Amino acid sequence: MSVVIAVTVFVAAYVLIATERVHKTAAALVGAGIVLGLGVVGSENAFYSHETGIDWDVVFLLLGMMIIVGILRQTGVFEYLAVWAAKRAKGSPLRVMVLLVLITAIASAFLDNVTTVLLIAPVTLLVCDRLGINAVPFLIAEVLASNIGGAATLIGDPPNIIIASRAGLTFNDFIVHMTPIVLIELIVFTVLLPRLFRGSFDADPARVADVMALNEREALQDTRLLVKCGIVLVAVFAAFVAHSALHIAPSVVALLGAGVLVLISGTTPKQYLAGVEWETLLFFAGLFIMVGALVHTGVIGDLARLATQATGGNALLAVMLILFVSALLSGIIDNIPYVATMSPLVLELSTNIANPVHAQALWWSLALGADLGGNLTAVGASANVVVIGIAKRMGTPISFWEFTKKGAVVTAITIALAAPYLWLRYFVFG
Repeated sequence: MSVVIAVTVFVAAYVLIATERVHKTAAALVGAGIVLGLGVVGSENAFYSHETGIDWDVVFLLLGMMIIVGILRQTGVFEYLAVWAAKRAKGSPLRVMVLLVLITAIASAFLDNVTTVLLIAPVTLLVCDRLGINAVPFLIAEVLASNIGGAATLIGDPPNIIIASRAGLTFNDFIVHMTPIVLIELIVFTVLLPRLFRGSFDADPARVADVMALNEREALQDTRLLVKCGIVLVAVFAAFVAHSALHIAPSVVALLGAGVLVLISGTTPKQYLAGVEWETLLFFAGLFIMVGALVHTGVIGDLARLATQATGGNALLAVMLILFVSALLSGIIDNIPYVATMSPLVLELSTNIANPVHAQALWWSLALGADLGGNLTAVGASANVVVIGIAKRMGTPISFWEFTKKGAVVTAITIALAAPYLWLRYFVFG
């Protein structure tokens, strides 16, 4: 009975989110309330379990970075970057998109992709406002790029951290095995931008001329605060990169950075909390509880187990099945709980494969499937949800299907590129 309730509630909530009949935060919280109220999961499972509960690391990482970005916004640096980007691109919307996409993808490889989109989204909204163009295609393109770029390194996407921990993989392992295909994916994605977002690059010549005449330095309002923010951000980013040596979780780093910046900036609670996307944080909490109910009742585990057992010991078939199933399921449920559930099964499967190269290919197929599959729908990855929340708050809403129509195309193309890469690298030349 618990299985039926968990599946029914999740499907119903997902349908409401997809059709936008109910606000996504309300749908997630009501769904979470039902599985808690009916005893499908208890408070221990929902609030304290690492496997089936709210991922507090994700929630507090977001909270900390939202506070930092909120304080940083008061310096005028986003206005500065918006004018700088538009002038560098000569006012061409397509060049602006390409520039912002490349910046987002590269930054997502060295930071986590959620932090990157938190920083780049305000810039995008401002530069589009300056040029008088719709910001939605630009925001969608950046989120898609962040999920692609984040796949390149161990710290770029949260699922990679889970995989590295389970498989004993290092930062350099991800650079060697993931970065080459991510670079190919990024080049193809960039080339596709004009077709994917056709009709989104018409700017008012008068607005372009006005932007080109602006002095970006005049946008900076508080250089002393900007210096303080810069110091804190450098320290936070350095701690993110040195995560494996410091053994301090990114969520703790973000909260410490936010606390220090609040202390030295002298801003009021109203000022530094203004940038917090409370709806987004609550949505994540509800989503984690509903997905946790699926994990707790064994639904996700059974699906993953069936996928791995269907390979019949064929390593190449296992790799391809994990890649495609991971892309599909990670697009439907958040890729973090999916990888947390799937990784023990991949570990078990890898021990039954004699060739170590083929065994390791299972992990790379899981990473590529989960990371790239996060682009499939609006709720497939944390970065997607964060940007949609920011866009709504700034008066530029992105609908579930508006995102998913583009994301599904990009996911299909990137997975289609990943499949021959895995085959050639680990089975033909491996």
